[in-house]
Amino acid sequence: MSRLIKIGARTGLLMLLAISLSASVYAQRTVTGKVTDANSGEALIGANVVLKGTSTGTTTDLDGNYELKLAVNEGTLVFTYTGFTTLEIELGDSDVIDAALSSGELLDEIVVVGYGAVKKSDLTGAVASIGERDFNQGVFTAPDQLIQGKAAGVQIINTSGAPGAETTVRIRGNNSIRAGNSPLFVVDGIPLDGRSARPGVTAGDLGATPNANPLNFLNPSDIESIQVLKDASATAIYGSRGANGVVIITTKRAKTGDPSINFSSSVGVSSLLRSYDVLDANEYRNALNQYGIAGGDGGSDVNAMDEITRTGITQNYSFSIGGGNDNGNYRVSAGYQNIEGIIDETGLKKYTGSLSGSYSFFDSKALKIDFNLLSSHITEDIAPISTNAGFTGSLISQAIQWNPTVALVNADGSLNIEKGSSQINPVAMIAAYDDNSELTNVLGSISPTLKITDNLEYRYLFSINHGVGYRRAQMARWINVQNVEDRGWAYFGNNVLTTLQHTHTLTYNEDISDAISLNAVVGYEYQNFKNKGVNLTAQDFIVDDFDYTNILQNSTTGSRILGSFADPTTELQSYFGRVNLNYMDKLLLTATVRADGSSKFGENNKYGVFPSLAAAYNIGDVLVFDDLKVRVGWGKTGNQEFPAGAAQERYSFGQGTIALQNVANPDLKWETATTINFGVDFSLFNYRLTGSIDYFNSVRTDMLFNFTTIRPAPAARYWVNLDGEVINQGVELALNAFIIDSRDLSWSLGGNLTFLQNELRNYEGPTVNTGAVFGQGLTGAFVQRLENGMPLHSFYVREFLGLDDSGQSVYTDDGNSSYFIGDPNPDVLLGLNTALQYKDFSFGMNLQGAFGHQLYNNTKNAVLPIGNLGSRNIDASLLDGDLMEATSNPVTTSSRYLEDGDYLRLANMTLSYNLGNVGNNVKNLRVSLTGQNLLLFTNYSGFDPEVNTVNELDGVPSFGIEYVPYPTARTIILGVNFSF
Repeated sequence: MSRLIKIGARTGLLMLLAISLSASVYAQRTVTGKVTDANSGEALIGANVVLKGTSTGTTTDLDGNYELKLAVNEGTLVFTYTGFTTLEIELGDSDVIDAALSSGELLDEIVVVGYGAVKKSDLTGAVASIGERDFNQGVFTAPDQLIQGKAAGVQIINTSGAPGAETTVRIRGNNSIRAGNSPLFVVDGIPLDGRSARPGVTAGDLGATPNANPLNFLNPSDIESIQVLKDASATAIYGSRGANGVVIITTKRAKTGDPSINFSSSVGVSSLLRSYDVLDANEYRNALNQYGIAGGDGGSDVNAMDEITRTGITQNYSFSIGGGNDNGNYRVSAGYQNIEGIIDETGLKKYTGSLSGSYSFFDSKALKIDFNLLSSHITEDIAPISTNAGFTGSLISQAIQWNPTVALVNADGSLNIEKGSSQINPVAMIAAYDDNSELTNVLGSISPTLKITDNLEYRYLFSINHGVGYRRAQMARWINVQNVEDRGWAYFGNNVLTTLQHTHTLTYNEDISDAISLNAVVGYEYQNFKNKGVNLTAQDFIVDDFDYTNILQNSTTGSRILGSFADPTTELQSYFGRVNLNYMDKLLLTATVRADGSSKFGENNKYGVFPSLAAAYNIGDVLVFDDLKVRVGWGKTGNQEFPAGAAQERYSFGQGTIALQNVANPDLKWETATTINFGVDFSLFNYRLTGSIDYFNSVRTDMLFNFTTIRPAPAARYWVNLDGEVINQGVELALNAFIIDSRDLSWSLGGNLTFLQNELRNYEGPTVNTGAVFGQGLTGAFVQRLENGMPLHSFYVREFLGLDDSGQSVYTDDGNSSYFIGDPNPDVLLGLNTALQYKDFSFGMNLQGAFGHQLYNNTKNAVLPIGNLGSRNIDASLLDGDLMEATSNPVTTSSRYLEDGDYLRLANMTLSYNLGNVGNNVKNLRVSLTGQNLLLFTNYSGFDPEVNTVNELDGVPSFGIEYVPYPTARTIILGVNFSF
């Protein structure tokens, strides 16, 4: 009985405990309240209310009210709404909790500008700011590719599909006819040189290989944000280097908190996006029969492009660790990238590392020291693909024009090589050619900051950017390349590029009154640029199957050519200042001036002064707008992107010879750009739609140009400033809409649209031809000319009218005259992006395009003409017409090879899933699948309409010409990210 009593008592206790726990669980607390705009008092519809650290939450109704049932009495409610600052309120005794959110999440975003940072709401200039979460996804070797299509007025062209290839970046159009058009890149306050230390190679008849991207030394995973300064009021602080715009890259820095480790990795596969439409073996045989050509049928069936391309494997790994406290913090990162090119035996490997930190000293923390070290080592296997190959072509032209009925490999397994022939087997070319480069770069800086008073701060920045490049290339003696066959060829090069910087700034911040605040900065900066190198080429090796760069002594003495160079040291000394006045957060005024003294300028123009003025008015909540701001700016900037020593008398030193190379010009000075910008920033529908509209007009004067001296002067060149103007004007529109923004589902849609006009005006100088084209029958030919009243790089060609009955080309004026027909400058730039998130799933997509321009297809013109039939392949479209083109039709430049360059590209698309925390250690585990270059909509018939084979004619660069580049790849990537 007692045992039963004990059991009953125990059961009763358990029941009482269960009842009490159940009561505790189900005794919910109901919290209600209203969420409003702190400025206007209006209700915020659809605002998120979530118990911090949980998934428990709700959204506000049409009146801004919410009701939330909670099973706890303590905690914190988190209130969020698009465009407003997040607000956290602790649960108290009251069951009614109202929240008034301040508009400003977007407006209070900090934007990095020259020598400082400001709130987005305080900007007076035209600045595009792109953060990490908005970067493009995919396989990238340099940070400029992260923002392609993301900023209005910015055109970024991948000039080649090769891993690590140089990009063409234009901000608000083409601006200069001879000096550089690229913007100034600034990394963590350090203006870069803009060149790569990788040596260039010209491999005989194969031509010159493209340059590398000078930003390759940076790991895109280390980038925090990128700001694009577009108008003179934003760029004038950079003076004589700001005329082409400024791109400010900010890397990730240490953050206060417990140590945390972040890791990301991805593996991808790349394949050929598209190729030229040439004849296959059966079509080629039919064409031979159609034209009655005897011979030419080799009896095989091959696709040479398939034989030299592959599925490339891409690997990318990034690791970082950081932490710290109020006295100091640190961040260390490392990265490894291995990209196999889609061309056999090509690729890039990159090793990166960074170390950054910030430490405060003294009880007052008045002294702070920041330091940053970015280092990289890049190795490349480079293809024999050039920008200016002649009749025998380089690898891609050799492949697409290979006769598809001729075997690439003989029956015995040996390569099919016809000695003495100009037809080069592309598979043999890959086997015979080796080109390897190694590039090491270090960018280091240290910056102590002293807070002199509460309002006055002094900062010193010292930095060094040191790049060393080595390159070894060779061609085997057994390949049938002209001047290489039975001789061999080898190259060795070493370049060193070093930049030093000393910057002193004083920054003053003061609230002069309750209504007026002042921010001012003055500074002094000294920069020093050095570039030098040495190279050696040699021939006539007596062995096969050996790396000639290891036995350069085996060459003949007479074949060896030794060269070295040292550019004159460029020094830039600058004084600058900027004042920002803020009146009641309504009226904003900015004044900037910089004086640059450069050793590039002539003796009579040692210094240039570059001022700017800008104003903005925050109208605020008016009419249908939640926020409205108007901006206006004016300023002058310079362009000094011309060679060091251009104003000086310079000599070239040959083997036992000295010759005058450049005639001094004491009056030489920078190009000047005068820009006016009008802008409007706005927000609508409770900040769900934000955007900006800008109109700009830029006038470029004192244009830099390089001429050959007129006899009886010595055979040399000289630099001058030409009369005339380059006008760039246009309208930029940027929009971002939060269409759905709830706790479980969000959808945003953004885009930018730019309308551009470019014109050369009031030019009365000599005729300047450019747009050099290359290949069979085109020696010395060009397709572009600079002409008053026309856009830069306008196409100047014969007007093609079709074929006559005999299959010969017909031209206006019998081909004796050339005409301006089209230009390569897009009239419209477009970028579109969208992001969709449902619970733990997210989807992102980015499209970009350009419209209203033409491209010149040098590949079709020179590599695939009808005259090839019987020996080489031809463009398949040549057989589509009603008239048969005669094989005797001469190869010449004309509008026949001008094509519309319009395109829209699905640049990248990503689907990801956030698994959250796994176990006790792994946090924020996320897996993703990304497609890059998935779709391309265009009528252009070449490899890719996004092309710019950079060729110069008498030193003048071209634009918008395609000539057998390294093809573009389509890539699929599987990635994983997590922290612990």
